[in-house]
Amino acid sequence: MIYNLIIALYDLAVHIISPFSRKPRKMMKGHWVVYELLRQQLEPGYHYIWFHAASLGEFEQGRPLMEKIRASYPEYKLLLTFFSPSGYEVRKNYRGADIVCYLPFDKPRNVKKFLDLVNPCMAFFIKYEFWKNYLDELHSRRIPVYSVSSIFRKGQIFFKWYGGTYRNVLRNFDYLFVQNERSKRFLAKIGINRAMVVGDTRFDRVLQIRQEAKELPLVELFKGKAMTFVAGSSWQPDEDLFIEYFNTHPEMKLIIAPHVIDENHLVEIVSKLKRPYVRYSRADEKNVLKADCLIIDCFGLLSSIYRYGEIAYIGGGFGVGIHNTLEAAVYGIPVIFGPKYQKFQEAVQLIENKGAYCIKNYVELKVLLDRLMTDDEFLRDTGYRAGSYVTDNAGATDKILSVINF
Repeated sequence: MIYNLIIALYDLAVHIISPFSRKPRKMMKGHWVVYELLRQQLEPGYHYIWFHAASLGEFEQGRPLMEKIRASYPEYKLLLTFFSPSGYEVRKNYRGADIVCYLPFDKPRNVKKFLDLVNPCMAFFIKYEFWKNYLDELHSRRIPVYSVSSIFRKGQIFFKWYGGTYRNVLRNFDYLFVQNERSKRFLAKIGINRAMVVGDTRFDRVLQIRQEAKELPLVELFKGKAMTFVAGSSWQPDEDLFIEYFNTHPEMKLIIAPHVIDENHLVEIVSKLKRPYVRYSRADEKNVLKADCLIIDCFGLLSSIYRYGEIAYIGGGFGVGIHNTLEAAVYGIPVIFGPKYQKFQEAVQLIENKGAYCIKNYVELKVLLDRLMTDDEFLRDTGYRAGSYVTDNAGATDKILSVINF
């Protein structure tokens, strides 16, 4: 009852806020058309496999599994649902699924209506998605349901003395495919033994991204033969540090792909630069040759741009937490980030493997970059360790598929 009340209050809050905020408004519009969209697009006679991702990050984790199933079992149709507008709005036209829509709020009436329409033959919930009513109903209908790339920590509610209801939610899963041994041990302590350590499907995804990386002639022309530092998903505190270093080191070139691309932020970046720059949207074959800094002022290129760097910096470590380190590490280059990385297992392990380094201030960044810029063996070894970490941890997708009965 408490859980259902919380969901109802959340639903009400979104309705109240939606006229004044873009994200909730998009979510509500998406929810209003879900059932009609399903009635129009579901094809009778087909078995549907349902994948649910909270947002874009979880989608990327589930993507290798979706695409492998689609290639290996074409007789099935795929339904992909999102909770967040930041996931749905970006991937609503994703061709790897037959239907893409929002997931209606986890209220009993919504759950029954949704499952009556879709009637999936199996369901996959990515990482932290534990919607009680959906999982209870899937279990009662004997529809196999799996948790993919999940990870568990001691402090989570499942392992508290008062977490009995939430422990029962986990028992609805036919199998939990977890990222590490620690997660499996925590689950075993609460009597959940249908768990298998497979690792993180994101390793498979970044290897796939590397294979599909775009050729970017203007970036290649900009780089030339210069040592190039690529800063991805950067924020202002990150930029204050690496731009200061760049300004005083003419032997290196800089590519900045800021996390927030708006005119105010771009102007702020430019104001700090003391060397020639060009924005990617305004670049041509002539002006890139005169620039020492290339500012990426559009989306969708970062994962391909890392291939042109000798060193990568991942932003967010001076804010809420770092962004995707694996997209850079997969290219076998050293990775640097700020101090807020502890919640990200891959960042912790990259540091343990000496493929990445954390810096807390400008002095630490300068010492590290000075060494990477002048010690070729250290640069090569750090990059090799970063790349090996990714390839050594790939294969989760195939491990999962080896257990599923189609």
